[in-house]
Formats: sequence, structure tokens, C-alpha cells
Amino acid sequence: MTVNQQKLGSLVERLIGEISAGYGGVMVSLGDKLGLYKAMAGAGPLSSQEVARRSGCAERYVREWLNSQVAGGYIDYHATSRTYELTPEQAMVLADGLSPVFLPHAWEIVSSMWADEPKTLAAFKTGKGVSWGEHDERLFCGIGAFYRNAYSANLVNEWLPMLSGVTAKLEKGATVADIGCGHGHSTVLMAKAFPESRFWGFDMHEESIDVARQVARAAGVEDRVRFEVEKADTYARRGYDLLCFFDCLHDMGRPVEAVRYAATAMAEDGTLMLIEPFAGDRVEDNINPVGRLYYAGSTTMCCAHAISENGTHVLGAQAGPSQLEAILNTAGFGTVRRAVETPFNLIIEARR
Repeated sequence: MTVNQQKLGSLVERLIGEISAGYGGVMVSLGDKLGLYKAMAGAGPLSSQEVARRSGCAERYVREWLNSQVAGGYIDYHATSRTYELTPEQAMVLADGLSPVFLPHAWEIVSSMWADEPKTLAAFKTGKGVSWGEHDERLFCGIGAFYRNAYSANLVNEWLPMLSGVTAKLEKGATVADIGCGHGHSTVLMAKAFPESRFWGFDMHEESIDVARQVARAAGVEDRVRFEVEKADTYARRGYDLLCFFDCLHDMGRPVEAVRYAATAMAEDGTLMLIEPFAGDRVEDNINPVGRLYYAGSTTMCCAHAISENGTHVLGAQAGPSQLEAILNTAGFGTVRRAVETPFNLIIEARR
């Protein structure tokens, strides 16, 4: 076998970059949890001593951490003054917890994937599944925080207005179900925006429902939001005007049954809103950083949970619009359209 040395060198260089990024993720997580980014946000150039003082951390550790951030391009370094600066753009990504592009919490997902590696190895060997509740607890917090900010930036202002007549119903007073609600951030966002409407969030993971109830209380919307531990085909049918599946249908082993049940639970003129990870229909459509991220997460989480349900489908996070639309059609939805898309999500509207 002849080895192309140039291709070999390029691949090794790429893998070294990936290992460096993995180390960098640990540093990002430390910076977030220790308040180092927040200590620098809006403060201009700072010495390592000043960052240490402002964050309450030991200077020698802080200095080494700062240099790792400079080497990774996450903060700026001023050689003449030997100071470090977090720019406004960097602060949006690393320090502002409410920013739609705040990303440090995503590393909690990666941490959980490493922690769950023995379960994933066993799943590969046996073909068995790993259910959602079996994962390391950092997964639930990471997923909740990662999607919270994206939903906060888009759900009320961009996605719901693209659905035919839904916003008007919500403003007057509608009944809404959020299936697979997780920590309830999507449910609470809608409840805050539409005080005349009433909301139910359902999820099979009891610990997530406990957190969702806390989220609702903290937001002051517990008077119009209820969270219940239910599967996608056991919650109460209430003639919902809007049924939502936020980034969860592809995790289900019986997605057709879940959507068919939703059809029986909605009002005659109700709407189903399906939010799924962005993907094309073919592998070659998804050869990009987002596709890589979703395929990796799908390997350890999405496919693993669907397999654990011993159902009919293992869609994975890159199912693509054609498969999703086929599932909706099979379940009895005659009108299906792609309402909007982002680099991370497909938003599909379905009516019976």
C-alpha cells in the first residue's frame, strides 16, 4: 500500500487541531464556571493579576488559562502591555448567558458523551439501546441550556409568526401542548409571550419535569403552565390548538405513532409545529461542521434512545425533510410545509 505523505500530513494536522479543540473545550467550561469570562466582559485590557482579582481565582492558574485562550483565538492579547481583552463579540459567545450565540454550556453535552463512553461501547457491540434517562446528568443540563438561548432568540419572534394564523390564536387564548419538553424552556418562553393562552409540557423523564416546574416558577408563569410526566402517546387529549415537538421526534422509536396520537389530541383546525435539526436528505448534503456535530450526538444519544424503545424507526438527528414529511403524511397530516429554516433547525408546519 502506497501512502501519500501529503494526505497523511494533512490528516495528522487536522487531528492535532481536533485534539487541541478538545483541550480547549475544557478550558471554555472552566472559564464559564469560574466566572473568568464574565470578569473580563466590558472591562477592556486587563492583566492576569486583575482578572484573578476580579474573578476571585489564583493568579498563576488564571495566567495559564488566559494564555490558552489567546492561543485558541478566544480572547485578545496586547503584547506591549501584557494584557488580555475580551472583545464584545467574544463576550456574546463566552460571557453573556442570555445571548443567542452563548456556547459554553454545549460542552456539558460533550462531557456527558465522554462519561457515557462505556455505555456507548457496549451499545455498539450488542446493538442494544441507551435510553435518555440512563445518560450522565450533564447531558440534560447541557441540552436544556444549549437550546434555551436558540429558542429564546427565534421561537416567538421568528418561528411562530411563520405558522398560518397561530400567533393570532395564541394572542386571543389558545391551548398548547409541548411534547418532549425537557426542562421546559420552550414552553415557558411561549407562556411568557402569550399570557391569554394555557400550556402543557410533557416529557417521560421525571427529573427534567421537576426542573421544568422550577423554570416555570422562576419565570412567574406557573398559573398558566403545567408540566406532567407522560409519554408521547399517553398525555391527555384536550383539543390543542398547537402541538409542538422541539428537537425530539427523531429520538422516538415510534415517531409515526407519536404524530398520529398528536393528530387525535388537537383541535379540528389545530396546527402541529415540528422543530428538527437542520439536515439535507443525503449524506453528501450534511458534510459540514453542523452535520458532523449532529451525527456525533445522534450516535450516542438520538439513535441510542430510539433503539432502546424497540420501535419502528431509528431516524437519527440528520433524518432530513423528506423522511420527516413522509412520517407526517403517514400519520394523517395532509398539509405539510417547511415554514422556515436556520443553520441549526428545520421548522415544519403540519395540518390535518
